[in-house]
Amino acid sequence: EDVAFLETVIKNVKSQKIKDALLYADAMYGITYAYDLQRYYDLYMSNSKNETYRKEITQKYNKLKELSKGNPSPKFIDYENYNGGTSSLDDFKGKYVYIDVWATWCGPCKKEIPFLKELYKEYKDRNITFISISIDRKQDYEKWKQMVAEKQMNWVQLYAPNAWKSQFITDYSIMGIPRFILIDPEGNIVNQNAYRPSQRQLKELFKELKI
Repeated sequence: EDVAFLETVIKNVKSQKIKDALLYADAMYGITYAYDLQRYYDLYMSNSKNETYRKEITQKYNKLKELSKGNPSPKFIDYENYNGGTSSLDDFKGKYVYIDVWATWCGPCKKEIPFLKELYKEYKDRNITFISISIDRKQDYEKWKQMVAEKQMNWVQLYAPNAWKSQFITDYSIMGIPRFILIDPEGNIVNQNAYRPSQRQLKELFKELKI
């Protein structure tokens, strides 16, 4: 539950100064992972009294609001494709697109790979494309290629050119990985912070969308 930590702090911490610091520490990253952005932001704002922190979290909130359901997705352009050539988000229009942002050094990302592999097997002939975008640094480029081959990651594998600073990554305010994004066939956002392959709610959502 994405607001669980905020609720614990609000309930148990008496000192406003400590409360402000703890809420801010969570919100810095937590708001970018919130499934219900509005609920997270409202809870934070009604309990934080530090103006500097509030201003910073509001800036993040405003940027994330642009990634609301139905808004056009930010795009990646000419990312290197493991199978050769380059790919852009627009190449995949006409189908749903489920994007996995990951890196070879990220433990939680690697834990999701077997689940993603199963998902791909089950849905590869349906109205959806699976894409993994690696944000590995230049020095880990070969490691990326090696892992894709070793783990037989047969869905679309792309390499972001500037790791965390890649335009698509900053446009989505990604501060932690793994991060999953679901985009509709028209290129609009379904969920900028989608369920992980290991979460049963993802298949329920696919069913709802008739994928």
